[in-house]
Amino acid sequence: MTDLWNDLLGCLDLVPCKPGTFEGRSQQLEYRRLFGGQLLAQFAGAAQLAAPGKGLKSLHTQFLREGRSGEPVRYETEVAQLGRTFAAVRLAARQEHGVVAVSNASLHVWEEGPDRQTADPVPALPGPERPVELGLLPWESRAATDLDTGTSEPPEYELWTRIPEAPPALVPALLAYATDLTPIGTALRPVEGVTQADAGRVFASAVTSHTVWFHRPFVTGDWLLLRQRSPLAAHGRCFGRGDVLAPDGTLLASYAQEALLRFTG
Repeated sequence: MTDLWNDLLGCLDLVPCKPGTFEGRSQQLEYRRLFGGQLLAQFAGAAQLAAPGKGLKSLHTQFLREGRSGEPVRYETEVAQLGRTFAAVRLAARQEHGVVAVSNASLHVWEEGPDRQTADPVPALPGPERPVELGLLPWESRAATDLDTGTSEPPEYELWTRIPEAPPALVPALLAYATDLTPIGTALRPVEGVTQADAGRVFASAVTSHTVWFHRPFVTGDWLLLRQRSPLAAHGRCFGRGDVLAPDGTLLASYAQEALLRFTG
């Protein structure tokens, strides 16, 4: 069985091919297509390599076509802006059959200044009797409620997850990876009798765009709360947004996702 954690870390070890171009291998997963979280994570890594010395503050990604699992991905970067404190990088992820995703990254040197946030209090961490097995997430997670439910529930979900300790340069990539897993499942919670297990039979789904904003630098190794809500599902699409909070309530990042959600019946 593949060691999912070390396999993911290996994917984030991008290799320079030529100036502005990097290549990363794909995860060794039993999955029907290239996982979008891998692309998000590798985009984050490539952006930081293209504009070193700055922290990633946002990543705006569009998924154009299905990526092929098991095939490496080449990341072409163009530095659109490189100032003393800010940088902007355009990126394209390419496989043999063409560009599978594009992204725009914004980077910033972390500065001191006024610090204010508005966020609801963080609930208590669920106990070990509430584990969550997400398959593609190679670390411990817990939740007080089930993501998949046969009854109609509010389109809200709170996932506690603990990314193992990793080098600071990999933190944005690992967090971006984690945010791609549960927004579609959250959008499905109000639909009675339907869960993610019905994908490909009752409905078709695919992420079309995903954005992550990094508000503060942080380290991994402690629990994080991914608090998300899906306010809309309409016209064959669903939309969700979420916040990433530390156990003490500090708001670390936010994210939003739009996806295809097309019911076949």
